[in-house]
Amino acid sequence: MDINSKFVITINRELGSGGRTIGKKLADKLGVKFLDKALIEALVKELGLSVEEIEKRKARKQNWFTEFLESMAAVQLAPAPFRADGEMLPYLVTAGDIFETESKLLREIASQESCVIAGRSGFFILNDFPNKISIFITASRENRIRRVMERQGLSEAEAAQAVDAVDKGRENYTQHYSGTSRYDARNYDLVLNVDGLSEDEAADIILQYCNKKG
Repeated sequence: MDINSKFVITINRELGSGGRTIGKKLADKLGVKFLDKALIEALVKELGLSVEEIEKRKARKQNWFTEFLESMAAVQLAPAPFRADGEMLPYLVTAGDIFETESKLLREIASQESCVIAGRSGFFILNDFPNKISIFITASRENRIRRVMERQGLSEAEAAQAVDAVDKGRENYTQHYSGTSRYDARNYDLVLNVDGLSEDEAADIILQYCNKKG
């Protein structure tokens, strides 16, 4: 990757790995935008759904029949929602609609400026981008649970349940729309286990890798 030209770094991460913070630190070191919350806000505006509803629909195990049934039920029971700009949306926004919207937003952003993008299946959506590096950040389940407990004020059992639920939901979504597993190391240029590393150390390792690849 040539960091002197327009580039994009995608970071997929496991809940509780600290990947979001690492991505932000990496973007700061590179002097580019870190896109996480901004993407979520754009999705909320584009789809007319809350953050919670978007994540819930993405986490649900998808198949064509359940989406068909949901669409039919929504046609009978609900009026069409509207986007923030007033344009009418389909009766039901499905996970497929969310994936298409995410894909459009990521491609638009990557074509405009250098950036670090967190999640949103960026490793797959931007697979053909010419100047890109894809990173996967992982950590032991024990450390992930501990971090979620500390950050969200949960009990160990609650944190473990949250970690497992998010893992399952993200994997279902990724497999359904990309045809591959988010845990397949072949989808990434670098897989980094951050156990024993500070967030700054992890960001520095990725930065060194990016410079080497250039």
